[in-house]
Amino acid sequence: MPQLTVITSEASRAIPFAPGPSVREILEDAGIGVRSGCRGDGACGLCLVQLEAGDVPPTTATERLILPREKLAGNVRLACQLRPENDLGLRVIDPPPKSRWRDLAPETLPGTPAGLAPAAGAAPGGGALGLAIDLGTTQISFSLWDLPAGRRRHSRVGPNPQSNYGADVVTRLLAAGKSAQQARRLARLPLEAVADALQELGARDGVRPAAIDRVAIVGNTAMLALLTEADPRPLLQPRNWSRPLEHSGPNSSSWVRELGIPPRAVVDVVPPLAGFVGSDLLAGVVATRLTARPGSLLIDFGTNSEMALWDGRTLWVSSAAGGPAFESGGIRCGRPAEPGAIYRCRAAPDSGELQFDTLGGGEARGLCGSGLVDLIACLCDRGALSRTGVFTRPEQPDGYVVRRQDPVIRLTKGDVDIVQRAKAAIAVGIRALLARARLTVAELSRVCVGGVFGQNLNVHHAQRIGLLPAVPPERIELCGNTALAGCERLLLSTEAAAELAALRPRATIVNLSTAPDFDALFLESLYLQPLRADQP
Repeated sequence: MPQLTVITSEASRAIPFAPGPSVREILEDAGIGVRSGCRGDGACGLCLVQLEAGDVPPTTATERLILPREKLAGNVRLACQLRPENDLGLRVIDPPPKSRWRDLAPETLPGTPAGLAPAAGAAPGGGALGLAIDLGTTQISFSLWDLPAGRRRHSRVGPNPQSNYGADVVTRLLAAGKSAQQARRLARLPLEAVADALQELGARDGVRPAAIDRVAIVGNTAMLALLTEADPRPLLQPRNWSRPLEHSGPNSSSWVRELGIPPRAVVDVVPPLAGFVGSDLLAGVVATRLTARPGSLLIDFGTNSEMALWDGRTLWVSSAAGGPAFESGGIRCGRPAEPGAIYRCRAAPDSGELQFDTLGGGEARGLCGSGLVDLIACLCDRGALSRTGVFTRPEQPDGYVVRRQDPVIRLTKGDVDIVQRAKAAIAVGIRALLARARLTVAELSRVCVGGVFGQNLNVHHAQRIGLLPAVPPERIELCGNTALAGCERLLLSTEAAAELAALRPRATIVNLSTAPDFDALFLESLYLQPLRADQP
């Protein structure tokens, strides 16, 4: 039987295999992780390995499309595309961290939500824990609370393992529709991931999942549908995107078993508003107290970005399928917001040369969402990138090289295109909401930016490329994970639940797919330029 020899900094390991599976499948079966953001079709370009020895299979068309020439020349390949038949030796490039979970930065969820009393049903005298979960398309965030004390004990974030079935919600819904077994697997994956994170906290800090009494979960509609094993087919039909959908509650006995929490625990899945407007947006409205001031806009950035605008009477809501660009999905030079990611870019005041800051202060290995926005805005300011997204310097016609040594970091025209399409979709959503509320950009009193992506966002750069409305910077609030913050309030406060119930009948869905001028607005919004104050 042939062997796959995996070389690491610590040792090498020989794994026998039968020809047929891909290198990625062989590694995963052996418990060796690789980065992944697709179903193994090569689209994400993350599962990089470098071949060291053996019979090298020829490159595939996907590899030639996804990987730069210099990587292919250096025997760098995609693990999901390699199907070895004989002995092969390789090294995994940029493997994922041993724990895929990391602590949320304190500024992401600053302080304890104000005005919260211990939740009804919390056991008196201490010991009872509450778990708030924001189930995102790309990431899962959760916080663990001491219910009687009303004190946050831990907050963590990690990747949603459903991404192995597709980076976007539509691909996952299609995957769930293939069989009941696959739908059940997609439902269990996020629960297993949270259970693993709770076990890590138990080993590290003595957290006892058996002490969890209450669980609240928010998420976008597709993620909640997958979690509750609802029929995915209605969500694939545009006519249902603005309609309330049937929502099934959790299978409590199964869920408590998956999470390792006691049978007495109360699990509350907060229902979404409609087809592609989830309870994560509603939780964000509660967390930001958006309805306290007319003209307030919330943009919750994510793979499925959602928006809400309060005009004093109606909460206008919509969503835009911008894709995972703001979390660096599909970006060749992209990297999640973790150590090694460039998160800030600026021009030096003396020389004008671009300077970069990385999370953790170490070696740069790629650009996360905020760094990507910064770099594009800086290149536009320097004239190196036109407003149509074309590189203008003859010495770099194929893109801008951030780092020439290994790993090479290059912003390509394809990367810029992805960002343009994502920000154009959001711009169309903002303009559609303003039009329905009979407001202009200049009349916005607040712009609340939700999502971890927004935490390190340079407001000036985001406005420069038209990602955020061109309002005075003091009106823009970087609010962090508003979905999780709102979920915490719903976990801890009966008043928050009453606020949410009062919001639902005042919300009106704006379905962008039915907008008669969508195509024209989208094309206009592709330009890398500010949104005018007189729009829409």
